[in-house]
Amino acid sequence: MPRLPLLLLLWGTSSYTFPVFQDGQRQDVETVWKYLEDYYGLDKDTAVNNTSVKELMAEKLKHMQQLFGLKVTGKSDPETLRVMRSPRCGVSDVAPYAMTYNYPRWTKTHLTYSISNYPPYLSRATVEDAFERAFRIWSDVTPLTFSRVFEEEGDIVLAFYRGHHDDNNPFDGPNYGLAHTFQPGPGIGGDIHFDLDDRWTDTNDNFNLFYVTAHEVGHALGLTHSYDVGALMFPSYTWYTEDFVLNQDDINRIQALYGPSPNPIQPTGATTPNPCDGSLTFDAITTFRGEVMFFKGRFYIRVNRFTPGPELNLIGIIWPNVPGKLDAAYEVSIRDEVRYLKGDRVWAVRTQDVISGFPTDIYSFFGFPGYVTHIDAAVCEEETGKTYFFVDNMYWRFDEHRHSMDPGYPKSIAEAFPGIGDKVDAVFQKRGNFYFFHQNTQYRFNLQTRRVEATRGSNTWFNC
Repeated sequence: MPRLPLLLLLWGTSSYTFPVFQDGQRQDVETVWKYLEDYYGLDKDTAVNNTSVKELMAEKLKHMQQLFGLKVTGKSDPETLRVMRSPRCGVSDVAPYAMTYNYPRWTKTHLTYSISNYPPYLSRATVEDAFERAFRIWSDVTPLTFSRVFEEEGDIVLAFYRGHHDDNNPFDGPNYGLAHTFQPGPGIGGDIHFDLDDRWTDTNDNFNLFYVTAHEVGHALGLTHSYDVGALMFPSYTWYTEDFVLNQDDINRIQALYGPSPNPIQPTGATTPNPCDGSLTFDAITTFRGEVMFFKGRFYIRVNRFTPGPELNLIGIIWPNVPGKLDAAYEVSIRDEVRYLKGDRVWAVRTQDVISGFPTDIYSFFGFPGYVTHIDAAVCEEETGKTYFFVDNMYWRFDEHRHSMDPGYPKSIAEAFPGIGDKVDAVFQKRGNFYFFHQNTQYRFNLQTRRVEATRGSNTWFNC
């Protein structure tokens, strides 16, 4: 019986009702069932003959929610459905070898790879470069070495297919399961298959071939999916950025299989921030349509009712064309824009899209003098439309209505905002206060009294 009629039969039979579904929409039933079947080992035959099918599905949902850092409810709430509909790796999150620490691994340190075919819309040189770089990120942190072979199949074969392709794991068309890989071993072991129906690129548009390949090579070497949202081995596709570096979690896990790099100086990777770390500092903070967004490295942090604690994710998930490691960010509510600053560049964003003409430089857009090379922090005062830019121990004021700098600036931070010191890392406005952050301390500054009214730790917004 085809999958959809089976689902609808279960939906309409009283002994198999699905309290795990909140809205009862048929497409949601199909989405959840297929996702749990594909990635969490839900067996439809077992489920049909099991009177506790709802408990079985709730258990699978809880496992999935835990992996993705969602609120663990066992119910298909909107955030769970959003994650299920996001592009991801086609490897199961509960493959047999993912359930223990006895990961399969190659017993040799030099591996070969071969390329079976190419996507029609990328040059061969682009594809080959993406593959070479993907292998290199793993050889840089382990004793492993890789070389391409041409006359025979390599230990790892990379190929592009669509639909059914004789491996009992058919592709499903564009924008869902992007690729899948077989665990190390003979024959098909270690081989990587890409869905030809997906649009592969060498940019951050659609699906970056280097980034997906690097993830899949991790599987080809024996790694399973990671619980760390900042890790390359996290199961969802998390938009490629040009400043990509391997996460320390990835390095630790691959070195547990193959040992450390032979380099005299051991490589280190990026680390995922812990919102509940009392020493946490921020690169930038801004309001965004009533929410407060905190930025650290490639990540944002915010309070979200769908997650058990603060929501931590990659900036590229919401703003795929905004860089990581920002210097400053602020909202201009009168224009419904958020502006992001890094170095001498500014990005203006409305909703998720970078506005035409951006990024541009801070000199032509704001009128900064040439000796200003970066902005430490920025905030727009909603009532006046004045934006304050903090640079070292001075600040400038910009009029958003006239789109020009106010005369008489820069001025001293310490004199205009007594009690916060003379250095600002991040700032935002909420109600009648500016909240200034420096290192791991925040200052609530009342704009009417011009006084600091409270001093607290930097992460007290996260209910840790």
